[in-house]
Amino acid sequence: MSLFKSAHFVASAHEHTELPPDVGCEIAFAGRSNAGKSSAINAITARRKLAFVSKTPGRTQTINFFDLGQNRRLVDLPGYGYASVSQTERAHWANLISAYLQQRDSLAGLVLIADARHALKNLDLQLVGWYAPSGLPLLVLLTKADKLTQRDAHANLERARADLARIYPQGAAQLFSATAGTGVPAAQKVLHGWLK
Repeated sequence: MSLFKSAHFVASAHEHTELPPDVGCEIAFAGRSNAGKSSAINAITARRKLAFVSKTPGRTQTINFFDLGQNRRLVDLPGYGYASVSQTERAHWANLISAYLQQRDSLAGLVLIADARHALKNLDLQLVGWYAPSGLPLLVLLTKADKLTQRDAHANLERARADLARIYPQGAAQLFSATAGTGVPAAQKVLHGWLK
């Protein structure tokens, strides 16, 4: 969709005080460090190098903002759960992410990126817990779906949907593959609706 193709980087924030003005409408992307968050953002925007894809998990250490025009943004939150990051830095990320999710007025929805091979893990469910008070839309993209058989992918999708039904019933989940293009148009359609 042309709305996403106009995306360009505008700002990074390592502290809550560095966030851009809280106006307009933005969609945040969150997920474990190795779940394929940057690849998902690049697939949705049809831009190969918009979000930095690293062979080293945990490289996104700031909140990164991508402008879509007309006060609309995509927001790349720091990846979580990477063991090589210091305890201090992990605590900082947790505080930064939870404060963003709970206090950002312009937040219109959250895309949670999770590896389809593992469905939702404890840290993913914790993040949904931080987000839950907002009552805003949630879309879980189960990435790397191309690495599973169709049967296994759908079994893990049902597991994720069952978890959501239990802790955040208004959330939705779908299979996604940045490599194969699976689920990209469906995700674009959902996010486009959130930004209207």
